[in-house]
Amino acid sequence: MRIRLCLAALSLVGGAGLTTLSVPTATAATCSDIDVVVARGTFEPGTLGAIVGDPVYSALQQKLTGRNLSSYKVNYPADLSLTSAAQGNADLVNHVNGQAAACPNQRFILVGYSQGANVVDNSIGISSDGAVVGSPIVATLPAAVAPRVAAVLLFGNPIRALGKSVTGPYQSRTVDFCAKGDPICENGGGDVLAHLGYTADAGAAADFAATKV
Repeated sequence: MRIRLCLAALSLVGGAGLTTLSVPTATAATCSDIDVVVARGTFEPGTLGAIVGDPVYSALQQKLTGRNLSSYKVNYPADLSLTSAAQGNADLVNHVNGQAAACPNQRFILVGYSQGANVVDNSIGISSDGAVVGSPIVATLPAAVAPRVAAVLLFGNPIRALGKSVTGPYQSRTVDFCAKGDPICENGGGDVLAHLGYTADAGAAADFAATKV
């Protein structure tokens, strides 16, 4: 019940116009310096995601001056269907692989919020199976592409409630925000609204990414 309330609150917040940012329309990238690939949360409105994607992309644009950034909104349902995260996993990997082949000098920043964090986790080889709105891994970024992923920015990551985290080659390039009491990422957490407050971490996420690009 607590999880459903949290997801419902997320949907309602979008309708209330939580945040207003001026960001470019998310499109498949041309050969920019850095492609910011964003997997939004369950039912999250906005261009890249009103709570995380849009404010993080805006913060990255302000922080990474002199770099040409593009954005891509992972194409997946972001709903409660059993295959939603898996569809996002496949689309993210397909997009990055395609961009990597077409743009040899392009680097990537991966951003995932809530269910979108599951999508990113799976794509870098950390299974979200068993987590809230998670899924088994259906695709992973190949080893040849991994060094071109400059940073991984995760928010309200459901695998953390299982006691898991990003390990392996991406660990040093990952920052994983979990607000105190957030029931989606904190086992036993009881503050539903904590899951909706990650806009406040956009600047810190951009600061972290800037140390990795």
